[in-house]
Amino acid sequence: MEWRGRRGSRNIEDRRGQGVGRGGVAVGGVGALVLLLIGAYFGVDVSPMLDGGAPSPGKTELTHADQEAAQFVSVVLADTEEVWATVFPDQVGKPYKAPVLVLYSGVTQSACGGASGATGPFYCPGDRKVYLDTDFFGTMSRELGARGDFAAAYVVAHEVAHGVQDQLGILSKANQVRAQSSEADSNAISVRIELQADCLSGIWARGAEEMFGSLHAGDVEEAVNAAHRIGDDTLQRNAGRVPMPHTFTHGTSEQRARWFVRGYESGDMGQCDTFAARQL
Repeated sequence: MEWRGRRGSRNIEDRRGQGVGRGGVAVGGVGALVLLLIGAYFGVDVSPMLDGGAPSPGKTELTHADQEAAQFVSVVLADTEEVWATVFPDQVGKPYKAPVLVLYSGVTQSACGGASGATGPFYCPGDRKVYLDTDFFGTMSRELGARGDFAAAYVVAHEVAHGVQDQLGILSKANQVRAQSSEADSNAISVRIELQADCLSGIWARGAEEMFGSLHAGDVEEAVNAAHRIGDDTLQRNAGRVPMPHTFTHGTSEQRARWFVRGYESGDMGQCDTFAARQL
């Protein structure tokens, strides 16, 4: 992906280097990986176990890599803003409202509760912000095998896509139903939410390719690989567990990759209606 030297977004709230910093990792090797996988993808904040207690207070010095990651995210976010500013009015008939993206390191607060590196990136409908610790990109590459800058861009686009769902009213309605459902049914609805966001991410990828010509050969494959690597079945196997479909919250590897490709190939938001799909 061609991103250096391109316009970045101003809709970024940078909280890195402030307040609570990263603590020292007390659990290493496979144990740390298992905890990260469980925490990041199954909604459990395992940061106290990873840093051996309370996070270290004070400011954290930002490295050159931290600064470069922030520049990268700002460019990807700007691309999502331009793509959705065109696609959303054209296909929905309403103006697009871009979310703010919060960069943080260690721990921060959102309207949806605490955020940490262990919880993974997420969109919070309470304040309509995306929360991201860019260390997650390293986890994706080193631990999950989801390498490449476009794989990281897919993560940003996926969380922004939740903001698109929020504007469509889909997120609030789905979460209302989830709150009144059994755990298994709630998980099934969550899968449809996440697969739709994958599909919408594919629409963004298509728009970025057409509008900016910023994609390199193999970029789409990087995103598809990332979607495959973070499927619930693959993550549960990597965590040493037997995949249990009733616990899935994001979809299988095959489903996530296929819905991303569906959005990319069609460019049509109507093709991303996972809630109407009889078979995911």
